[in-house]
Amino acid sequence: MDVHLRELRYFVTVAEELHFTRAAERLYVSQPALSKQVRALERQLGVELFRRDRHGVALTEAGTALLPHARRVLADWSEGAAAVESARAAQRTTLVVGMSTSPVRGGLLPAIRSRFTAAHPEAVIRLRQVNWEDPTAGLADGAADVAFVWLPLPGQDRYDWTVIAEEPVLVALPDTHPLAARSEVDFADLLDEPFLALPESTGPLRDYWLALDARDGRPPRIGAEIASTEETYEALTAGLGVCLVAAGNVPLLTLGGVTARPVHGVTPSRYVLAWRREDGRRPLVGAYAEACRRVTGRT
Repeated sequence: MDVHLRELRYFVTVAEELHFTRAAERLYVSQPALSKQVRALERQLGVELFRRDRHGVALTEAGTALLPHARRVLADWSEGAAAVESARAAQRTTLVVGMSTSPVRGGLLPAIRSRFTAAHPEAVIRLRQVNWEDPTAGLADGAADVAFVWLPLPGQDRYDWTVIAEEPVLVALPDTHPLAARSEVDFADLLDEPFLALPESTGPLRDYWLALDARDGRPPRIGAEIASTEETYEALTAGLGVCLVAAGNVPLLTLGGVTARPVHGVTPSRYVLAWRREDGRRPLVGAYAEACRRVTGRT
């Protein structure tokens, strides 16, 4: 049995009015159309819901039994529709910002937030921190609307971005490492070193931070896999390997027992605010990207 909400709404209105013409006026339909729908409902249920005679319209026993349930179904549906609309409204006014490493560069986040909320005071920003296993910081699975990420991204043609910073790359290593005594390092001197590597799920980003393009085909030695700043620091202090790090992230790792030195022979890193290409026309996404461009001076 496939009863539609419209049929239940028609039934309830007739039951409240006990008059087909007045019920039709309330529903903004013609009286014949209303009568037809009520008859169709009665056929589906296999009972008469109304007694119709020259004295008027009255509920039958079956109609009286159905009425409270029909009202409950309509009320539940109304609440459900309101909940969906509320969720849609929240989605329109909430922007989820993903990140795997907090952009600590010169108060960047507060400055973007300030400019963005000045233009959209009704909007709510939610920050979502993820580990390094997801290089898109929530963009790929829709958990974030925009995200602070490093290039290159897996499936990069799915995204647009604005560059926040192009930064030189340094090598982080234990204070006790022989290369720590140098003021700068050639990447050729690191070819035989064990490297800390991002998870394999990060694809081309893992390859970038292992500097595959600077190895002339020589495979890297992997000392350990790391998925967070904390894991990286612990692996460095334990002597499990060295790692490349963007200049802006050096303060996150050189907390004691770890040093960083400039590296020659590695392409600069690119830190960006990215979003899914199909979301580029969403007002809040566009506004946050514009605020980012204004703050970074990349208009």
